[in-house]
Amino acid sequence: MDYELDGGAQTEQRSFSRLDVAFARFLSQRTGFDSLQKQAFETIVMTASYEQNQGHSCIQIDDKAQALLLASRLVETAPESQADPLPLVIEQNRLYLHRYWSYENRLAMQIKAMIQAEPNGNRSAVATELLLDRYFAASDETDDQREAAKMAARQSFCIITGGPGTGKTFTVVKILALLQELAEQPLHIALAAPTGKAAMRLQESIGFSKTKLPCSEAIKNRIPETVTTLHRLLGAMPPSPYFRHHADKPLVYDLVVVDEASMVDLALMSKLLDALKPGARLILLGDKDQLASVESGAVLADLAIAETLQNNVYTLKKSHRFGGAIKELAEAVNHQQDELAWQILLGSEYSTVQCLDADLIDYVAAQQAEYLQLIKAGAGFDQIYQAFSRFQVLCSNRQGKNSVADINYRVEQKLAEQNRIDLSGLWYSGRPVMVTQNNPALYLYNGDIGICMQDDVGAGLVPAQSGQPQGIASTGKLMVFFQRADGSVKKYLPARVPHCETVFAMTIHKSQGSEFEEVLIVLPEAINPVLTKELLYTAITRAKKTIKLAAAEAVFTATVRQKIERITGLVDKFKI
Repeated sequence: MDYELDGGAQTEQRSFSRLDVAFARFLSQRTGFDSLQKQAFETIVMTASYEQNQGHSCIQIDDKAQALLLASRLVETAPESQADPLPLVIEQNRLYLHRYWSYENRLAMQIKAMIQAEPNGNRSAVATELLLDRYFAASDETDDQREAAKMAARQSFCIITGGPGTGKTFTVVKILALLQELAEQPLHIALAAPTGKAAMRLQESIGFSKTKLPCSEAIKNRIPETVTTLHRLLGAMPPSPYFRHHADKPLVYDLVVVDEASMVDLALMSKLLDALKPGARLILLGDKDQLASVESGAVLADLAIAETLQNNVYTLKKSHRFGGAIKELAEAVNHQQDELAWQILLGSEYSTVQCLDADLIDYVAAQQAEYLQLIKAGAGFDQIYQAFSRFQVLCSNRQGKNSVADINYRVEQKLAEQNRIDLSGLWYSGRPVMVTQNNPALYLYNGDIGICMQDDVGAGLVPAQSGQPQGIASTGKLMVFFQRADGSVKKYLPARVPHCETVFAMTIHKSQGSEFEEVLIVLPEAINPVLTKELLYTAITRAKKTIKLAAAEAVFTATVRQKIERITGLVDKFKI
């Protein structure tokens, strides 16, 4: 971005927040600049603050802007002490808010220290090869998984990335068993994910994968099945940004595994690395091509391409979840081949990937018939939940035409017209909801999906949580039922459920890590900054069997051509 001293950014119009403006003015009052210089200074600082909130960890500046900033005496160029830091940092041609420079710098330093350290407690290379042979029987399907495990056995820090269905979780379970066998003492392992929903999915997958391990029960028992959120692992202390565990009070674990690492922002990843004890290992799992974190940074994607980390990164390529048209569409979108992607959607030979040719709301409402009928028939919650989870609408935007809010409202109205639901109140039998606020006390987390039903429907499924005898139905009042990762079911009074929203449709961001038999992707009528190839790729790779798209060709094409470009300095910090 090129800046002039008249105080304006030449190329972009931004809607600065009140906080951006207040922060810039607070600093400019301490510069001693004249009014023209203050105006230019404030614009640069407002831009840095604004762009940080858009996901960038820094902004690029020209020589004039750099000279002005240095003259303010509020900028450091090579911070050496954190005791009395100045608010801004310039590194090369990048301007940071000091906190985010510190996060990025400390993260790079910690990772460099880890890759220079030899893992503790490993036996010989011969023993490692013998174990690899046992855990990964020779075949084309396991060759890349074996190589990923071999890397993890040798490195204190490693990243295993790959698209959906490439076996990241199954591979890491074998790695955990292998490392336990190699260790002189049992390893103390923590499993974590950025959200409660992702943690529950990993927990379910770990429990399933452990049963297939070719090792003793003693080794299996050393692999934990409980998965926590990163915030809980580090000991969040809301409303402050601090954690109980940090460099001076590190975690006790010998090995930490983080799933869905693409969702982890710069600040949280830096704090995680700070909290690892000396000699600890870290394994990051994720899809580097998916959406980056909501907050600042694109940490997993940056680390995956960093020069000095190539011996610490392995990409699994063979998908065991899907192939055919879904895989072709995902790859075309990921490589920004917009014409090919559109032709795949139009191709008559593909039945699994198509443009929607029916009325949007009528089609979505029709997909709800099975689970709503099961509720009326008194089926068990597991059957009802499975039927509901078969199909999901994924939207790019929360508000506006064809958004989550718009589709949820119109589908509710359509179902009410068809007498499938009763909209006389906020809560009704059949209302699907997504929790949007963590409540650890209730074991409900952001992203959890439940269904509101009469309490006598499937009441026998919840004895362990409700305290009721098996099969005894209660009063018939409305309750909200949630399925746990272990298959158990928990019910709550609607008034006790944390803040939630109806979820006939959800945002693509919220769907990360989930999978559905059929996905309907709905894009808005006009292109907007949210629409990127990463967003579309993430939506496509949620589907196991079928994809339908509701979008105009022009919007679809523009989306495929638009790529997330986050400005960071993390990759440069790993250059040889």
